[in-house]
Amino acid sequence: MRWQTIEKSPGADALAPNLADYERTRAGFSWAEARGELDGLPGGRGLNIAHEAVDHHAAGTRRDHLALRWLGANGEVRDFSYGRLAELSNRFANVLQALKVGKGEGVFALTGRIPELYVAALGTLKNGSLFCPLFSAFGPEPVHARMSIGEARVLVTTPALYRSRVAGLRERLPRLEHVLLVGGGAAAQDVPGTRDLDSLMAGASAEFVIPPTDPEDWALLHFTSGTTGRPKGAIHVHAAVLVHHLTGRYALDLHPEDVFWCTADPGWVTGTSYGIIAPLTNGVTSIVDEEEFEPERWYGILQDQKVTVWYTAPTAIRMLMKYGDELARHYDLSRLRFLASVGEPLNPEAVVWGAEAFGHPFHDNWWQTETGGIMISNYAAMAVKPGSMGKPLPGVEAAVVRRREDGGIDTLAPGEQGELALRPGWPSMFRGYLHEEARYEKCFAGGWYLTGDLARCDEDGYFWFVGRADDLIKSSGHLIGPFEVESVLMEHPAVAEAGVIGKPDPMAGEVVKAFVALKPGIDPDEALRRELLGFARKRLGAVAPRELDFQPSLPKTRSGKIMRRLLKARELGLPEGDLSTLEAEK
Repeated sequence: MRWQTIEKSPGADALAPNLADYERTRAGFSWAEARGELDGLPGGRGLNIAHEAVDHHAAGTRRDHLALRWLGANGEVRDFSYGRLAELSNRFANVLQALKVGKGEGVFALTGRIPELYVAALGTLKNGSLFCPLFSAFGPEPVHARMSIGEARVLVTTPALYRSRVAGLRERLPRLEHVLLVGGGAAAQDVPGTRDLDSLMAGASAEFVIPPTDPEDWALLHFTSGTTGRPKGAIHVHAAVLVHHLTGRYALDLHPEDVFWCTADPGWVTGTSYGIIAPLTNGVTSIVDEEEFEPERWYGILQDQKVTVWYTAPTAIRMLMKYGDELARHYDLSRLRFLASVGEPLNPEAVVWGAEAFGHPFHDNWWQTETGGIMISNYAAMAVKPGSMGKPLPGVEAAVVRRREDGGIDTLAPGEQGELALRPGWPSMFRGYLHEEARYEKCFAGGWYLTGDLARCDEDGYFWFVGRADDLIKSSGHLIGPFEVESVLMEHPAVAEAGVIGKPDPMAGEVVKAFVALKPGIDPDEALRRELLGFARKRLGAVAPRELDFQPSLPKTRSGKIMRRLLKARELGLPEGDLSTLEAEK
C-alpha cells in the first residue's frame, strides 16, 4: 500500500503553528539570530541550561505557573511551579557547593521518575557540574561501566537502588565520594557511606547565583545504549539548550498554555532533552508519570491531565494499537492537538492509526544521542507522509551520502539510498565521546557528521529511514532495509510487531527472516505463517521474507528499539553480548 499523504494535522488551524512557513523560516534562519530567543545569564555572564529552564521564568510573570505535575505510582500528585523548581534546584546546587563539587565534575542520578531526579538535574546544571542520568532498571555492571567511564563523583539514588546496584561496586569506583539517598529518612542512616539528601536539602539555602557559564562548558553526559561493545559517553554543552528550546517550539509545536507529556525516562536522552529541558524552557506544564506503561493508565492521564501535546515512542504506540480504537474511544481525548513519536522509525500504519484513533496523525521525527536534539521532523503546518522522518530543522543541513574508497564523500540524488549525514555546526551536536577521541573523529568525514543510519530523500525534500548501516541485509544482489519489510508486515491486521534480520544463506548470501508478535486473541499457526509470507511477497517481491517465526514479544531496548542484533544472535546461536539495555521480556 502507498500510504496517502496527510496534508496537515487535522485541527492545526485551531492554534497557529509556531513554524507556519517552513521554507521561509529555513531560508532566513541563522543560529546567531536564534540565540536571541534565549535570555542568557544576567550581566552577560554566559548561557546556562537551568537558567533558561527555570530561573528565567521564576523571575517573571510565569513564576507561579505550573511547571511540573508528578503522578506517583501510589496515586500521589505533587505540583511544582517554576518558582518552586527554582528554589529547590538552588538548594541542590548549594548542596553540591557544600560538598565542594566543582565545574565539570560528574553528578550521576540513578532513580525512577521521581521529582528529586528533575531537581538534581537542574541543580547540577546550575552548579556547572556534569549531569548524567542512569536508567533505574540497569543492573550493577552497566551502572559500574557508565559511572567508571564518567568518573562519577556524586550519585543521587534511593536506598533500595543503592543496595541492589551500587553498594557492591564502591571499591571499584574510587572517584565516587558522595552517595545522596532520596527519601531515605531513618532508612538512609542505616546505609554506610551515604548521606540523606532530604536533610542536606533542608539545611541548604534557597538562594543561589549561577556562576558564569560559557556556552561550551560541559553540561550533560548521555551514554549510547551499548548494544555492541563498550558504551559511549556523548558530551553535550550548555549551548545545546538553544536546540532544545527551538525544537520544542518548531518540532513539538509547544505553546505557552500547553500541557505536555513526554513519556520517555530521563535515563535516556529523550527523557532529558524533551522530558526536562525543552518543555521548561518553553514555559509549559509538563506531566511526569512514575509508573510504567499500562494502556488504561496512559489513556486516563491523557484525559484527566488534559494533555495537549504528547511525545511518545513507536513501541508504546504499537502496544496501544494492539488494543484497537475502542479502548481509546472510552476516554475524552479532545484536548490532544499534536502527537509526536521518537525512538525508532514509526511505521506508516501507526501514523495513520493516530489520525483514526485520536483525530491527529503521529508526527515522526529523527535524531540521535549524538545530535542532542531533534534534527529532522514532521511539522504541524506541513503535510505528513506516513513513514517519513520529515524535513530538516531550520539551521540543519542534511544529505544522503556515500563514502568513497579514498575517504571522500559523495552526496546522492533524490531517491538514491545512502548514509544520512549532517553538516556540523548545530549547537546541540555532541562535543566528543568521553575518553575516546579516536572513536569521535571516526564519526566525521568530508565536512559531514556521518550518522550510521541509511536513508533516502525524495523529490519533495522528505527523508526516509531505511535502516542502520550494520542492519542492512544483502540478498541475491539486493540491499534490503529491514524497516521497509517490517512496515509491510505491520500492515497485516494480525501483526502487532515485526522484526527482520538477514540469515546467512550459501546461495543468496543472506535471506530475509521475519519475527512476528501477533495481536491479542490471534493464535499462531501454519496457515497464518503462510498467509503472512504470501502477503509480504505480494507487496515486496524479491525482498520479501523467506522465513517467518512467531514470538510472544520481540526483544527491545528499554528505550523501545527492537534489538535485531539479539534476534540474529539467538537465531544463529551466537553470543548475545551486552544485555544491559534489554527490556524485561514477557
